[in-house]
Amino acid sequence: MDLGAKPDDDDAKTYPLDTARLRRVVEMVAEKSGWAKRPSGAGRGFGIAAHRSFLTYVATVVEVEVDGKGQVKIPNVWTVVDAGTIVAPDNVRNQFEGAANFSTSLALLSEITVTNGAVDQGNFNDYKLVRMGHGPKKTNVYIVESDAPPAGVGEPGVPPFAPALFNAIYAATGKRVREMPLSKTKVV
Repeated sequence: MDLGAKPDDDDAKTYPLDTARLRRVVEMVAEKSGWAKRPSGAGRGFGIAAHRSFLTYVATVVEVEVDGKGQVKIPNVWTVVDAGTIVAPDNVRNQFEGAANFSTSLALLSEITVTNGAVDQGNFNDYKLVRMGHGPKKTNVYIVESDAPPAGVGEPGVPPFAPALFNAIYAATGKRVREMPLSKTKVV
């Protein structure tokens, strides 16, 4: 064992980044969402983000509407996932639909605070989660057919969502969001 090696060195050699797969999910989500044909500005915006985790490649486009009071609505989300060989596609779609709702909570509302070394939130009564009326109205999930080995689908839907959402808010309002949750920032 090489004690000087970084833990990720072996992983990077065994599981190198496949830029073709990353590019494919980005191009596919741009096509499926109509990215190039949809104008942004004047309270409506589209944002995109992509990443790789658990050997899964994900790209997400989020559409937002921001009203004059700074209220954010999410009419549509498009996500493309390349998780290698998929055995149960409906379960994969369910995971990514859930990730869109969970991520909406994290980005817009949820926060864990600490006072005098103790976490203030004890359960769901004081930890804010998005309700049905404020989550994405429609979440579209597209799965890339692949013969790559099966990869993870539990967590990979979460990381690209907030960056895509905040990019959409910027496209809609010209205001950058630099702190989460969004409830701490005035967007108009």
